[in-house]
Amino acid sequence: MSGSPLKYAADNCKTVLWNDSANPKELADSISWGGVGATCNPPLALSAIKADMPYWTGRIKDYAAKNPLASDDAIGWAMVRELSINAAKLLEPAFRKYNGRNGRLSIQTDPRIHRDAKALADQAFEFSKLADNIIVKIPVTSFAIDAFEEATYRGVSINATVSFTVAQTLAVAEAVERGLKRREAEGLDISTMGPVCTIMVGRTDDWVRLVAERDKAAVDPGIFEWAGIAVFKNAYKIYQERGYRTRLLVAAFRNPMHWSELLGGDIVISPPYPWQERINNSSIKPDLHSIDKPVDPRILSALLEFSEFRKAYEPDGLSVAEFSTYGAVTRTLRGFLVAVNELEALVRDVLIPNPDK
Repeated sequence: MSGSPLKYAADNCKTVLWNDSANPKELADSISWGGVGATCNPPLALSAIKADMPYWTGRIKDYAAKNPLASDDAIGWAMVRELSINAAKLLEPAFRKYNGRNGRLSIQTDPRIHRDAKALADQAFEFSKLADNIIVKIPVTSFAIDAFEEATYRGVSINATVSFTVAQTLAVAEAVERGLKRREAEGLDISTMGPVCTIMVGRTDDWVRLVAERDKAAVDPGIFEWAGIAVFKNAYKIYQERGYRTRLLVAAFRNPMHWSELLGGDIVISPPYPWQERINNSSIKPDLHSIDKPVDPRILSALLEFSEFRKAYEPDGLSVAEFSTYGAVTRTLRGFLVAVNELEALVRDVLIPNPDK
């Protein structure tokens, strides 16, 4: 193998590469390495705006001048919409090539409405009209499952996010199937839809590790690098057995194994741009069938000693009612909510500069 490991894998197996950022420069590089899509979330959108503040300062001021009654919050979301539309244009060739299954740009619903399935479905439908190749993120909370069915029925390609467990992925896949079947029953087209369900593998690792540290467990700390991988492999196996039309997506990288150990399946892997650079600069030789190789039984056995891992790994580890209180869910949602507040503050600082700075 010569050249980019990412490009080699993208060219030689079913697994596709998406970029975990809507930053145009990063996305363009990812496309050159075989990338055919992009994911985004509130912190990533905020980072992309901060990365080009001269441009976005001008856009914020211009939008505010044209919309004098718009709140700082509304202006911030207008910038997110614009960022998404701009990035989506870069993916239009892949969207046409893959007939809608790839070539999509993710935009996330407002995390503040995570308890309202109707509001989530309505906003997902609104966001899906920003560009033909938009895919809309909805968090997998206890309250949101109906939103996946309804948004899918309304023709929205969804990306389930804030998802860490096999149980969450199964609930999403079943909801999407219900939505697709409703469309089919009414003769509505589904041929260009491309639903995915994310497992934030690194955040699964983080949560199981955090609980083990809290409980002062005396185990090899290296086992926690495999928690998210084990969960993903188990979910993938069940998806294959049941024939779901939703693809699984790998996100929230913490180590290169979140790419190298999951290649070969009909899935999406979405590394942040810095991880793509690190993989390309490494000597990793991709195993294009690694998705089918089970986690070492000794590692899996050690992980199963932890109840929080069992909740993530076992198909019935969580009930839908427990989704919103699972530790990784609450930690991630809180982080997304902070980013929304920071975006509003950024707009405020542009429009009302702090005279003390």
